[in-house]
Amino acid sequence: MTTPLSQPTAARREHMTPVAGSADWLRLARLARLLSWLTLAWMGIEGGVAIAAAVVAGSVALLGFGLDSGIEAMASIIVIWRFTGTRLASPASERRAQQLVAVSFFLLTPYIAAEAIRALVDGDRAETSIAGLVLTAGTAIFEPALGVAKRRIGARLGSSATAGEGTQNLLCAYLAMAVFAGLAANTLWGAWWLDGVVALGIAGWAVVEGRRAWAGKSCGCACQPGSPC
Repeated sequence: MTTPLSQPTAARREHMTPVAGSADWLRLARLARLLSWLTLAWMGIEGGVAIAAAVVAGSVALLGFGLDSGIEAMASIIVIWRFTGTRLASPASERRAQQLVAVSFFLLTPYIAAEAIRALVDGDRAETSIAGLVLTAGTAIFEPALGVAKRRIGARLGSSATAGEGTQNLLCAYLAMAVFAGLAANTLWGAWWLDGVVALGIAGWAVVEGRRAWAGKSCGCACQPGSPC
């Protein structure tokens, strides 16, 4: 008497990689694109509010946070491009998208590092910014969930570009925490240097993640089958 094969549990199915082009794969691709559109809309709001608050408060860190939103939006546009039209099932498009996302990491890194060093050297002490505190707190709460979701979807799709965009969302959240800590510490204790020190650490992490994205390791899936590495 043969033993019937056990069916995959819901938990196991969640971690299974669907076949490229299958209904489940296409559903995940549409979800990745939707999350990128959502991110793009948030980046517009985040960047505009941060830059306006930075001008009012004279905060270099907050200004850098706002301009960083534009670079992060590039990754969202790249993923939307990747999962649109005939590129949907193209390994070559995935490879190009993953390289473009890696480049956006490298664009982000020197900007964060330069702004952090300049703020530390000049001893910039920003005024209290309630708008900046609310915005960075909101980003620190909202973007980690978005980043983790994209990294999981990227792993199931075998898409390093999607996973890399998720990592950028996590970097943005950590940068928001650093800016929030700097604004709060400056307001409460005069510790104006804190956000610059943390931002330098984040810049170093961005270099590592950019290299991983270029190699296709952001999702732990290496290069797509059939695409050159």
